[in-house]
Amino acid sequence: MWLRWGFFMAIYFLQVMFLISLIAIEVAAVGSLPMSNTQTMQQPAKGSQRLNGCENCNDGKEREGSLQRVSSGSEDSNRSSMDEQKPGEGVSHICQLDAQISPVKLKCRQTRQIRKKKRTGELMRQDKETENQMQAVVIQRSKQLNTTIRGKYGIWRKEYENPNSDSTLKLMRDQVIMAKVYASIAKTKNHMDLYNSLNKRIKENQRAIGEANSDAELHKSALEQAKAMGHVLSEAKDMQYDCAVVARKLRAMLQSTEGAITALKKKSAFLIQLAAKTLPKALHCLSLQLTTDYFLKDHGSKETVDRDKLENPTLHHYAIFSDNVLATSVVVNSTVFHARKPEKHVFHIVTDGLNFAAMKMWFLANPPADATIHVENIDEFKWLNSSYVSVMRQLESARIKEYYFKANHPSTLSAGTENLKYRNPKYLSMLNHLRFYLPEVYPKLDKILFLDDDIVVQKDLTLLWSIDMKGMVNAAVETCKENFHRFDKYLNFSNPKISKNFDPNACGWAFGMNMFDLKEWKKRNITGIYLHWQDMNEDRTLWKLGSLPPGLITFYNLTYPLDRSWHALGLGYDPALNITEIENAAVVHYNGNYKPWLELATIKYKTYWSKFVKFDNPYLQLCNIKLMIDP
Repeated sequence: MWLRWGFFMAIYFLQVMFLISLIAIEVAAVGSLPMSNTQTMQQPAKGSQRLNGCENCNDGKEREGSLQRVSSGSEDSNRSSMDEQKPGEGVSHICQLDAQISPVKLKCRQTRQIRKKKRTGELMRQDKETENQMQAVVIQRSKQLNTTIRGKYGIWRKEYENPNSDSTLKLMRDQVIMAKVYASIAKTKNHMDLYNSLNKRIKENQRAIGEANSDAELHKSALEQAKAMGHVLSEAKDMQYDCAVVARKLRAMLQSTEGAITALKKKSAFLIQLAAKTLPKALHCLSLQLTTDYFLKDHGSKETVDRDKLENPTLHHYAIFSDNVLATSVVVNSTVFHARKPEKHVFHIVTDGLNFAAMKMWFLANPPADATIHVENIDEFKWLNSSYVSVMRQLESARIKEYYFKANHPSTLSAGTENLKYRNPKYLSMLNHLRFYLPEVYPKLDKILFLDDDIVVQKDLTLLWSIDMKGMVNAAVETCKENFHRFDKYLNFSNPKISKNFDPNACGWAFGMNMFDLKEWKKRNITGIYLHWQDMNEDRTLWKLGSLPPGLITFYNLTYPLDRSWHALGLGYDPALNITEIENAAVVHYNGNYKPWLELATIKYKTYWSKFVKFDNPYLQLCNIKLMIDP
């Protein structure tokens, strides 16, 4: 055994020695070869690094390797020279060799380094530009996302949604419709057993469906109910299916459903108009409390107003015509809050006789800081009489009284609701039309800013007085977008009086925040133009609704367009407005039925208005105003 083991060890030793000799021969052969082009190109670069910092060279082995590559002698001479050299002498020798590199090669090396740095900088800049472009695209796409659409949103792509997610629900609804058809036919043919069975299944299906909008919301027994209904329908079809009879029944059901939908739409329109025009109980309470205190405390004889400020044309004057105390207070509070110099702002408030005491009492008890408030009663403007004012003369007409005050109108909701919104006495109210008599109301002023009572001011409005109106009388924000809100929306262009004088594509504009140049007003006799057209429309054939159509006519070609950022509209009817535009606007306007003090108001828009309501006020607490606005 030992002999065998010794034999194997001898063979192994011979194999190892043979491999070592082969490796030695291979190394000698490689060492004797000349340097390749790649090594030749790489050598100056390493020399350049040592030339730039020979004093920092510390690795003796690296220096010896460099000497081997630059030496032109044999391998033996290289080894002997390396053994004789000291570390310091090797470094100096390397630096001398590097210094011998030609200037051309050195220049090329420096150029390559500069080009490399430049390319690196360009790539980094391109990466940054690409990142910025991607961010811009993402931001733009996010702005285009319509978040107001009520639907189903998720992280999954639309094509991966289950197309049959409500198949059972649709089936059950269709079964109910067909069951009603067959039940009606069964009753006419006196098949009472089938009739009763179908009615029973209809009730059970309707109970299982409930208010579900998808299969997941159905009652757990819904599938069984659908199967049971399917059996009954199959029996009914076998017994009495007649294509012509079924078609007639379905057509009758369709007509009946359409009639019901039309009636509901009319009822809804009536109720919305009623809710929008009805004074909430809390606001009625507020007016009563303020009026009571005004007379009990005899504030009528205590009022002191600086008359010089009321007629000083160098100050900033506002006109607010309203019978709503709380809404007017929000307009004043928000304007004063954002004014840089409140002492230069004068508010001229005109209300009716019913609310005069309440309005006066509110601002006596809650005067805005430094600003001037003057409240007037429209009933005391004696020059407003039927001989001069078209609206007052029309109110005395029997035909107008019948139209606006429903004298002989049908009493049901479904009948007589045509053009319901036009039949509102508010549109003939003098507070609504007093804006066309501004020079008569304020004869000593040069400019005045008209504000509706359903607006909120979000910025300082002082700059409006410095705008050059280019000789125009009215400055307002235009409301036309593409083909919407142009003159043909408000005026009857089938009437030649309108079609011959106005352009149907002329851009409309909004009342609510308007700067009026009263000097130009007087020069152009604007009130006379208004009276002329108001008299011509006594039969309501030129326009139907409110004060905007006569305003468009009166100020035709006399309106200076303001930038849209001054006046954001639609908070009283459009729930899909751009929030950024609202927050950046100087004035936001709740035009429409959904006023912020009503329960109808759009919830997400309420805060712009409610933050200027002083809920800690004793009058507001007494009448539970906070509960009304934020139930």
